[in-house]
Amino acid sequence: MGYIEDLRAEVGNRPLLLTGVGVGVLNDKGEILLQKKVDGRWGIPGGFMELGETAEEAGRREVLEETGIEIGKMQLVSVFSGPQTHTVLQNGDEYYSVTLIYATNEVLGGELKADGVETAEAGFFPIRQLPEQLSPAVQSMIKSYAAQMGIY
Repeated sequence: MGYIEDLRAEVGNRPLLLTGVGVGVLNDKGEILLQKKVDGRWGIPGGFMELGETAEEAGRREVLEETGIEIGKMQLVSVFSGPQTHTVLQNGDEYYSVTLIYATNEVLGGELKADGVETAEAGFFPIRQLPEQLSPAVQSMIKSYAAQMGIY
């Protein structure tokens, strides 16, 4: 079992505070890597940190696991937290997340492929042609970052 599963065994469904990472990966064409979750929603690769892992290590691990892409250096873009991060899963588990959002344009290698577990599809998208099923919060964050970087 992993860290979160171990905690759940102790606290049941009670709300947890979990730290997560999301990574906006930009290729040399200025396109962003997005993943389509198995539930049909599009977003940036990411997930929760494991014990002993840095946020950067978690970001690199999640991108590789979910999309097959290896990344290098990342830049911290923003941190999301607060009541809007409250999530109740179908099994009744609750959590609030503190999510560190990074960006990188350092693609080191790998082969773009969905893992078939968390990711149904993965691909690079032009910033001006993002999928419709992308959450408004993620879409706003992507466009804001792209505007700051002069690519939108």
